[in-house]
Amino acid sequence: MTEDKFTPPGGSQADLTPGETEAGPEMAAADSDFDQLDTYLNSTATGSSRLTLRPDPRAHHHKAGPLVMVETAFLASTTALIWLVNTYFPPGPILRILFPLPIALVYLRWGARAAWMTALVTGLLLAVLMGPPRSLLFLMPYALLGVQLGFNWVRGASWYSSILIGAVLGSLGFFFRLWLMSILVGEDLWGYLTTQATQMLNWGLDKLVGWGFLNLGVLSQTNLQAIQVLALAMVLVSNVVYLFTVHLAAWLLLERLGSRLPDPPEWVQSLLED
Repeated sequence: MTEDKFTPPGGSQADLTPGETEAGPEMAAADSDFDQLDTYLNSTATGSSRLTLRPDPRAHHHKAGPLVMVETAFLASTTALIWLVNTYFPPGPILRILFPLPIALVYLRWGARAAWMTALVTGLLLAVLMGPPRSLLFLMPYALLGVQLGFNWVRGASWYSSILIGAVLGSLGFFFRLWLMSILVGEDLWGYLTTQATQMLNWGLDKLVGWGFLNLGVLSQTNLQAIQVLALAMVLVSNVVYLFTVHLAAWLLLERLGSRLPDPPEWVQSLLED
């Protein structure tokens, strides 16, 4: 019995068994079906990859790994170094503007948890290097200011709201400083300062009345309560000015580091352009 031979379309002969000859058409059809299936899967995968590769601006906030820890530790040590240099070698108000900015930068890059960790690590470093009282003076208000500024900037809050909230927080930090120093000294510093300011003001008014520049009715208008109210207003105004300068410094510095901040008011932009 002679074996059947299958002649392909090209004209060359290939020895095949009878079972292979009969299964040839079915295998060709199956191959074509698999080719169509591969083409469909490739096109689907390409389309799905395009959908999943859309950039998410906050995707890096949820990353966990060494990069978050490295940046947190680096910016915490930077903040502690700025506070340390300003304490022992004060160059003026320049470094004071930078106190809350590293923590705010961490909030912008990695979110609230990393910002709180930066504030805590900075407080621990300052407690080791300078003692717990100075560490508490940094945590309240500057560490809280950094977290508050980052919270508002991430959500696109206006400068007016973030400055107002920061000014209130800074005023509370001023009175926290007075309260802590009063405990350490053993005397009410707020009452002492306001009393001394009242006596100094009365002395100046008395001299002006004696020289004839003012009348005697001015002396009756000065009292301790009026001086305290005036001091409260001055503390709030000074914190508003401080927060405004912090916003300006952050807008000029952090924008260059790739962190997006809310745009300043139009009158501020016009002043900067001029």
